[in-house]
Amino acid sequence: MKQISLTPLASRNPEPLKVPAHWVGSPPTSFKNPWSSFAKQHGLLDVFKARFGSERNFIAVPETRDELVKVRKPDFGRSLSGWQEGLKATWLGHAGFLVETACSASTTRHEFSADEKTDVRGVRILFDAVFSERTSPVDFFGPKRYTPTPCTLDELPDVDLVVLSHNHYDHLDIATITHVYKKAKAAGKDIHFFAPLGNKQWFIDTGMGITADEVTECDWWDSQRIEIEGIGRVDLTCTPAQHTSGRTPFDASRTLWCSWAVEDLQSQKKLFFAGDTAYKATSADTACPAFKQIGEVFGGVDFAMVPIGLYSPEWLLSNVHCCPEDSLNIHKDIRSKKTVGMHYGTVRGGISGQYEDVREPPRRWQECCAKEGRWQTECYLCDVGETLTAA
Repeated sequence: MKQISLTPLASRNPEPLKVPAHWVGSPPTSFKNPWSSFAKQHGLLDVFKARFGSERNFIAVPETRDELVKVRKPDFGRSLSGWQEGLKATWLGHAGFLVETACSASTTRHEFSADEKTDVRGVRILFDAVFSERTSPVDFFGPKRYTPTPCTLDELPDVDLVVLSHNHYDHLDIATITHVYKKAKAAGKDIHFFAPLGNKQWFIDTGMGITADEVTECDWWDSQRIEIEGIGRVDLTCTPAQHTSGRTPFDASRTLWCSWAVEDLQSQKKLFFAGDTAYKATSADTACPAFKQIGEVFGGVDFAMVPIGLYSPEWLLSNVHCCPEDSLNIHKDIRSKKTVGMHYGTVRGGISGQYEDVREPPRRWQECCAKEGRWQTECYLCDVGETLTAA
């Protein structure tokens, strides 16, 4: 008997179309951002100009950690009061999170000893975790992390679901995928992968034995009910994002990108994981409408993880990455009660690293949130390895 069961639900799409606007072809052979907020796709000339041009303003990473994000050993929420009742998210650095839902009703009324706490749990969902030293196809070149992981892969708890926002190397890490899959199989446990359209074959082609029925591809607004035997149930919905995809110079936008919404059917809490997204290109007149749609469809969310870094230079990257002020707009559009900034403080982007002081994103995020009276009432930062709970 399978430990994980999936039930497709009705699409949550508020504007269903016979051929979705983000498809190129039917069936799609690639994908696009269908909104004017994307403005335009920058070509290689723009990329080279930004990467090697005279406008670069490189600022080295501080040599000590005093000015950088702090790192703590995670306990994945077990030290928190009422840990078994709430929806929890532990930041693993960059855009990686381990989310755990509330424990089932039969366990939330029980007082646990220290030993029992390691065995009783909710559904565990791993989002976009990267444990490799470099976000690159090779281990000797490419963006290198300057903040360590808060734990080793061996110390990562058992995972039920692995959820991918898109296939860029700083979000899809084969070393992490390999480890969590092999660990589950060695223990005789089910594990399931969720990814936007076009990504299933990558999992099958890794050579580690992942089968087609262990991977579910989703289009924007596709929704699944997932039940983990004896542990819990969640509804998982693939939601839109403004970004791109690709792992080589030759496969740009061949696979889809997305954000995700999780509804914990035990605690009734709703979580939003933005993945990697922009809100509005600096040259665009209007913002991406998808975030207000997400807020309306789900009636707001209790907890959100939204990117705040790797946005410089904004003339090039604002159509695919958020500056902190745009991140705050996403927080408001999705009607989040509690939002934590991510996608900063861990690894420098290949282009943004030439422009962006790594201390700037959290500073700007705090300043813009404080200006509106939302800092540490609705909007937060956390340490790598820290666990936050839904509002």
